[in-house]
Amino acid sequence: MTTTVHAHTAIEPNILYFGTPVVLISTANEDGTPNLAPMSSAFWLGWRAVLGLGRRAKTAQNLLRTRECVLNLPSDALAAAVDRLALTTGSDPVPEGKQRRGYRFVRDKFGRAGLTPLASETVAPPRAAECPVAMEAVLERHHPVDDGGVLAFEVRVQRVWVHEDIRMTGTDDRVDPDAWRPLIMSFQHLYGLGPQVHRSTLATIPERLYRPDDDLERAHGV
Repeated sequence: MTTTVHAHTAIEPNILYFGTPVVLISTANEDGTPNLAPMSSAFWLGWRAVLGLGRRAKTAQNLLRTRECVLNLPSDALAAAVDRLALTTGSDPVPEGKQRRGYRFVRDKFGRAGLTPLASETVAPPRAAECPVAMEAVLERHHPVDDGGVLAFEVRVQRVWVHEDIRMTGTDDRVDPDAWRPLIMSFQHLYGLGPQVHRSTLATIPERLYRPDDDLERAHGV
């Protein structure tokens, strides 16, 4: 088998969003009402996630104040609901930077998206019923990025909820990757995940060997 080699060209992209899952983060506002915000600067290590958020974003402010959130993962079937939250913010007044980009204040984000809030078990912010995955999490620490205008939040997951149709049959600790179709953000556009293109050798390692025992033990105690 031969592979075609293409020449590289040096460019200066304005953004480096090469493709990550969309997350709808629910947090609690000062008056107890929920905020719901889409983002895609997220990745997972064990039962922890690292989230990149602008310091002035309402989600960041809520997370710093309450130290709680829910990470709702929409499927590709919820693209329209996610897009209804585009260019909206829970901050009033709208921060200057977002004003320049055309954002407007929306108080009821769940209503705007057409999603249903469900009570969480270990945190105050609600889950989004229509999202196939919802992870209740607490803030462990945060770090400034570059000049501090962006913060990297490390959150620890305490509960993982999934729709039955993406759970691997006969298991209580597996998600079926052939059934789970995450919504992907790539350079400001929304995409679905295609079918498997190659079986990974890593898949020969049992998932249970990656279980974060310390964090799971803490989650069991909540």
